[in-house]
Amino acid sequence: MILYSYFRSSAAYRVRIAMHLKGLAPEYRAVHLVKDGGEQHAPAYRALNPQGRVPYLIDGQVQLGQSLAIIEYLEETHPLPPLLPRDAAGRARVRSIALAIAADIQPLQNLSTTRYLEERLGLPQEQRDAWIAHWVAVGLGALETQLGREPATGRYCHGDLPTLADCCLVPQMFAARRFGVDVANYPTLARIDAVCQELPAVAAAAPARQPDAS
Repeated sequence: MILYSYFRSSAAYRVRIAMHLKGLAPEYRAVHLVKDGGEQHAPAYRALNPQGRVPYLIDGQVQLGQSLAIIEYLEETHPLPPLLPRDAAGRARVRSIALAIAADIQPLQNLSTTRYLEERLGLPQEQRDAWIAHWVAVGLGALETQLGREPATGRYCHGDLPTLADCCLVPQMFAARRFGVDVANYPTLARIDAVCQELPAVAAAAPARQPDAS
């Protein structure tokens, strides 16, 4: 099993968490998204993954992009420990939380977005960071309200075991801090993130622990 990753990518980070939770140790191949204009644009990598993004998984004959699809694949091929609840309503709730992060919040802070703000709109760094911080705060605010009021929220995003939702929350909280968002404004999310940080699997997946960290 091979995982193409970048240490600071939120999408790759969530896959690394899922893999460590399941006790998987893939071969790590770094794709630096900034160096030399971005290694994801190299012809060899584009030939492998036409989307030119990370993460990208190779497992025998299976090749997959898109972090949530990869985690769902791992859930089906390595079902223990489970990252989705057994009941349909619980699985839907966990996926809803994960998508709120992976589809609504994270794309507004990713490298392609920030480069567009810089290169096409001419926004200086301070304005780019403020734009990103605004939308991250909007997304986290909605998620805080949801998780803070729903009885299904427990020690983790859903109940008392880590799920796909937590795999997504931890990288998003890391990114929020990078962009200057005060996560103390989201006490439920900050509490869950702190609980997740106690897990050895989450610690092992942290950006600073990756071989390409710089």
